[in-house]
Amino acid sequence: MQKGDTSWFVHDRFGLFIHWGLYALPARHEWVKNYERMTDEEYQRYFERFDPDLYNPDEWAAAAANAGMKYFVVTTKHHEGFCLWDSKLTDYKATNTPAKRDLLKPMVEAFRRRGLRVGFYYSLLDWHHPHFIIDKLHPLRDHPDRAKLNRGRDQRKYAAYLYGQTRELLTQFGKIDILWFDFSYPGEDGKGRDDWQSLKLLKLVRKLQPHIILDDRLDLMDVPGAWDVKTPEQVQPRSWPVVDGKPVVWEACQTFSGSWGYHRDEMTWRSVDELVRTLIDCVSKGGNLLLNVGPTGRGEFDERALSRLAGIGEWMKRHNRAIYGCTQAPPEFPCPQDCRLTYNPQTNRIYVHIFAWPYKHLHLDGAFADRVAYAQLLHDASEVKMGMDAWHASQLGGSERTLTLTLPAVRPTVTVPVVELFLK
Repeated sequence: MQKGDTSWFVHDRFGLFIHWGLYALPARHEWVKNYERMTDEEYQRYFERFDPDLYNPDEWAAAAANAGMKYFVVTTKHHEGFCLWDSKLTDYKATNTPAKRDLLKPMVEAFRRRGLRVGFYYSLLDWHHPHFIIDKLHPLRDHPDRAKLNRGRDQRKYAAYLYGQTRELLTQFGKIDILWFDFSYPGEDGKGRDDWQSLKLLKLVRKLQPHIILDDRLDLMDVPGAWDVKTPEQVQPRSWPVVDGKPVVWEACQTFSGSWGYHRDEMTWRSVDELVRTLIDCVSKGGNLLLNVGPTGRGEFDERALSRLAGIGEWMKRHNRAIYGCTQAPPEFPCPQDCRLTYNPQTNRIYVHIFAWPYKHLHLDGAFADRVAYAQLLHDASEVKMGMDAWHASQLGGSERTLTLTLPAVRPTVTVPVVELFLK
């Protein structure tokens, strides 16, 4: 089966994840309905009050573009079952809340105006649909009448609903670049490919939008062409991920803190410095970073998210060519201590991202000694001298196979300094 087009994806490297739904109102985790075992009746209070009056998707798109992001993926429907668009297959949608409008279409248009590619997340789980079988991940899993509540539910009817909504998403919003299904959990009291009718779903997707990039969560890892990108979640791979011994296209999806949806009281927010280093680390291993924002119930990115996006953008403004079009450096260029390397095969340049600023000298072993023609700090294009004077070299007993860079005594005032190496 044909695979999707990942050529742009492995160039652009950096995207925005958006988790937005009714869970923005309780503001204490997107799985709040599950964690607190809420019934549909209890959760209905959020549906009846969902009114994002400050929603301005142009502001969202501007924040993403200014941060250097090149694509976005939004939760058209999360596990709670609530839909951001005017689906003809359900009443559980934004148009029937106080919002009284389709929230997805203007978002797609706003991000496109900013030049970002469009991605849709769609939850395979649905804790609201009357035919979704109550299982181990359902909010009512511990209900004393679980068996009785499951009587009359038909998972095949839910699969048909899933199929129909996928068709809506892929026919009503123009070209969609990424489709992010989430997620399968086969086994006892779980759900996998047969429950979603994943093969049928896959054929529909490839027929409607053959170019689209599919994630790896339909429980079809063993089916050729069934997925295009691996999606490690809330973790940094230690090396380029492989499947069947071969490196694959991959993307880490991560949050600013511990929650995907808006979480008012979550205080373990990551710093700009750590987030920039995470992006660099992904690219140094041949991967992408999809970084998540959970908008508020009134439709805004809160100041914690905006400040971090702005900080990342300041770094990307001067360093994006060490990210876009880059990948893992060839093995003959070993990474120096406390650094990461990215490499652009088109321009034939290596970027040394310095996580810990060394004293005076940065030593590069291996092929660097023979292959580097020129070095400069990327943020201001100031030359970095190559080689050591004889006196310092004599004390270190340096190897001929080492290129030593003489760095400024004072660390540059950028989040992560980068040395750009022009290869011969």
